[in-house]
Order: sequence, then structure tokens, then C-alpha cells
Amino acid sequence: MKLLQIKMYKRINYIAAILVLVGGLSAQAQVTTSSPYSRYGLGNIKGSLLPQLRAMGGISTAVNKVSGFNYINMQNPASYAGISLTTIDIGMSATVNNLSRGSLSENTFNATFSHLAFAAPVGRKSALSFGILPYSDLGYAYRNTVKIDTTSVDQLYEGEGGLSKAYFGYGYRFGDHLRIGANLEYIFGNLQTTRSTEYSNTIVGAYNAKLQNKNSVGGLAYSYGIQYDFNVGKKTLVTLGYSGSTSGKVNSSQTFFATRYLRDANGNEQTALDTLSRIDKGKSNLTLPLTHNFGIAIQQNDKWMIGADFRMSKWSQTTINNVSQGLQDSWGASLGGQWTPDAYSYNSYMKRVDYRLGFNYDKTYIQVNNQNIKQMGASLGFGFPLPSANGGTAFYKINFTTEVGQRGTLNNNLVKEQYINFHLGFTLNDTWFRKYRVD
Repeated sequence: MKLLQIKMYKRINYIAAILVLVGGLSAQAQVTTSSPYSRYGLGNIKGSLLPQLRAMGGISTAVNKVSGFNYINMQNPASYAGISLTTIDIGMSATVNNLSRGSLSENTFNATFSHLAFAAPVGRKSALSFGILPYSDLGYAYRNTVKIDTTSVDQLYEGEGGLSKAYFGYGYRFGDHLRIGANLEYIFGNLQTTRSTEYSNTIVGAYNAKLQNKNSVGGLAYSYGIQYDFNVGKKTLVTLGYSGSTSGKVNSSQTFFATRYLRDANGNEQTALDTLSRIDKGKSNLTLPLTHNFGIAIQQNDKWMIGADFRMSKWSQTTINNVSQGLQDSWGASLGGQWTPDAYSYNSYMKRVDYRLGFNYDKTYIQVNNQNIKQMGASLGFGFPLPSANGGTAFYKINFTTEVGQRGTLNNNLVKEQYINFHLGFTLNDTWFRKYRVD
């Protein structure tokens, strides 16, 4: 019994060390995207997906688990009910982005911590999960030059920040085929935007103007899901799934400044001449959209799975500070799957590797110059098993995913983004918290 207590103490310390590490990484996080389209709404929405699901195009609504190996699917909390081992997943992501407009082109690179998730069975029919991951990213800086009468005027747009999501969820299984679950989510972070209008120094009496706006967000949201599976033949399992989130207001505080300023002969911005308007930590809110996700998955346990998702969100109802953001409703679809040649092979490591492939298409909530901004991509990923430990009761896997895609278009003088995303995750399955009988 004493040996068991020592092992449990070490494992609790292990979780605490990971939380401290992640807390440090989050505190140092800065701009994690370089996309002019993140200017709209809440930024680029990330989705609650770990690398193994992103590798399959983002399918998740009907995904429970393909083999005996557990992974966490917080996109549909009903899936928690299928978790049979204590599971930890931690990872990071990186993005190479190419922005093009007309004959101009620019490359950027960003990397950041992506997620920490924990799950553990509560009994034979239920499990809980909690963790933290990004909700949206905001990061851009660009300039437009327009003509006012005969005068050229520069319009500068800048933004940084984003929102994160901490969640606590629970899933329960009724009988052998029905699972339900729900997440309590805390959305938090900062959305900072700046818009400036600058005139040439040769224009006498013309002052530059700047609008600075910061929303500090912190509030609760909810999501839920259901899954039902049934057998087709002796080896094939079909799963139907639905998940969604409620439309509700999240509290925030707004800081706003409208100032006038000049630049010196070297182009450096001088101290503001005066403040035309000011709001300091005023109470505010933002409205999150109502979302629906539908999915189907067909699988042969320990061998393969294919699935498809369809999603829609009511972004047209989204407001910040009770002001409509001019967004449109979005929808999208994903198709993907996983194949493992022989999960229990003794003489071939490559046969134990999970091979994943997927595709996705989305009509985003953005419309610019009467042009819908669409996003499409393809993904490829692998799950590399590592040697087991603790006498074969602990299992490890490294999940690596590459996404290649495009957002936007060159039509109507818009910006086209071409990106390559890399996702790396480490997953642990272990028999923590198991009750042992001592004779």
C-alpha cells in the first residue's frame, strides 16, 4: 500500500509540473498569427481539435476511439464516456504563412503552445476531462493608401491578442451504445485593435488620428454532445454524432482611446497631442454564436476509420460591446480517416503506426468587398507509438500533423493566404487511480 501511495504522489507531482510549465508558456505568449482576416470578428477561430483529429481533416463529432488507445475529443464531450485509461495530451503548433496581393508577397512564421488536456475514467461508464487550448488568434498589421480629393491618406490597421478556452467536461454512457456529455468552458483573453489615419507632413494643420480599442474578455460558455453507435456485421461499427454550443454573452471590459498625433522628420510617432475620447475599463460583453456539428464515422476497431462532419454557426448574431460585427453565418465540411496496418505487430514498427489523411472546406464568417472568404485545406498525419512502461500498463504516442491550405482570394484586390500548419502532440495512456486489492 505504501508503494502505491508513493507512485500516486509522483504522478500528481508530474501533473503539477506540466501545469506550471504550461502556465509559464501561456504567460509569455504574444502574437501567434499573421493574418489580415483575423481583423474581423473574434479573429481566426481555432477549433477544439488535437493533432490526431486535425490530421483527419478535423472530423470529430462522431469520433470516439479507433483502437484501444485513448485520446481526448473535447469537440464532442460525449466521447469522454469511452475513455478507459488516464490520458494526458500536451502539444505545440507552428505556422508558415504566405500573404499575397497583386504583385506583393510576404512570408511569416509563428509558433506557440497549443494545448494541454487531461482525462480519466470515473467508473465503467463515465469519465471527466479538463484542459486549456486556444479559442481564437488575432494578429495583423497592414496599410492602405486612399485618395481624399487630391490628397493621399494612409490608413493603418494593427491588431494582436486572442482568446483561450479552459474547460471541464463529463461524459456518461447509457447501455452499450448511447453516450452524452457536456463541457463548462471559460473563455478569456484580450482583443487589441488600432486604426490610424495619417496625412503627409507637407499638409499644414493636418493631424493624424488614432483609435485604440482593447477588450479584456472573461466569461462562461457551454457545449454539449451526443453519440450513438451500432454494429453493421461482425466487425464494422457505425457512429452517429451531434455536438453544439449555446449562444450567450461573455463579460468583458473595454478600454478605448481616440487621440491625435504627429510624426517627426524621421517618421517616428510623437507623443499624443490630445485625447479626443476615452473609455477606461468600461463594462461590456461579446456574444458567442450558436453552433451545430453533425458527424458520422464508420470503423473497424484496431484497423481503420473513415468519417465526415458538417458544421454551421450563427455568427451573424455576434456582437462586441452590443455592436454588430457585420459577420455572416458560416458552414463547413470535413472528410478524413485513419488506418493502422497491424496495431499489435511484433516484427514491424511501421505496421503499428497510425496513418491519417483528411480534407476540409469552410465558408468563413467573413465577407469583404462582396466576396465571401473561403478556406480549404488538406492534412496528413502520423501516430508514432512509443515503448510501453510500468509492466505494460502505460502507453505513449507522438502525434504529428501537417496541414496545407488556403484562405481568401486575389479577386477584388483582396489578400490570399497560403499556409502550412505543423502540430505536434504527446499522448500518455496509463492506469492511474486504479483501485488495487491487497490480500
